[in-house]
Formats: sequence, structure tokens, C-alpha cells
Amino acid sequence: MRVLVISDTHIPHRAKALPDKVLAELKNCDLVIHAGDFTTFDFYLELKALAPKLLAVHGNMDDYQLFDELPEKLVFELEGHKIGLFHGFGAPFGIEKKVIQKFRGDGVELIVFGHTHRPMDKTVDNIRLFNPGSPTDYIFAIKRSYGIIEVQPDKLITKIIYL
Repeated sequence: MRVLVISDTHIPHRAKALPDKVLAELKNCDLVIHAGDFTTFDFYLELKALAPKLLAVHGNMDDYQLFDELPEKLVFELEGHKIGLFHGFGAPFGIEKKVIQKFRGDGVELIVFGHTHRPMDKTVDNIRLFNPGSPTDYIFAIKRSYGIIEVQPDKLITKIIYL
């Protein structure tokens, strides 16, 4: 299973649409994960129509309709791998601990999160932390980026792709 991972798209405030490379990638994926900050309900509906399947949470910059439509936190399984999804909050310093604390006791092996606009792929306290960065926004990051997760029965292969 191939999963496209995006966050902090901020459409239409930071960009009018997803970059062409991300749209092309979307066609080659079985699932899209969005870690919040769509910004508008219209873009959420647009992505939902384009994606083969969409799992998402709301972010701090999303409009009220998205807070009603999407959860703050999601725990799900892909091919036997337990994964957590959360946007993030507060200052980026120490966000790893905040994100891990949010899933304490859930038994996840991977946490996908956003908020910082900075890509991250590292293991802390035996939990893989994966932030795809933002495909549309340069604020707080040198380059725009997105992520890919290759789900295999025995492992998760994560990649950050820079635009």
C-alpha cells in the first residue's frame, strides 16, 4: 500500500492549489493522509473528491466546519500497523514530546503530525514520528515538502519528498 501524506496545505491562503507533483503522486497512491490545516472546507471537499481514500484531522487554522467534520486525533491500522494522526499545537520547540503524549497508551508505532511546516522523520521513545512538512508554504521551512509511506506487512517505509 502506498500512502501520500500531506499537512498544512493552507489552500487558498498560501497557494491556490496543490503543486502538480503532489497531484500526480495522488494518482499513484491508495490512501491520502492529511494532518490538518486544510484551512477551508471547500479544499477539504476538493481533496476528498480527488483522493482514492482520505484520512484526516483538523488543524488549528481550519475553519469551524472542519472542526465539526474531522476529529482532533485519529488512531487507525494499515496492514496491521497501528498509526496515530494529529495536527499538533503550540510552539514547535518540544513538539515531539507533546505529540507522543497525545498518543500515550494507544500502542501506536507511527505518529503522523503537522503544524510546524518542517518535515521530520525520526524515532523517539520507540515511536516513529513523521511530519511531511507543507507542500504549499515556506513559512518556518526552507523547502516545501510532502511524505510517502510504503506500508508492508513487516514494516513501514517513510520518505520525505522535497519540492
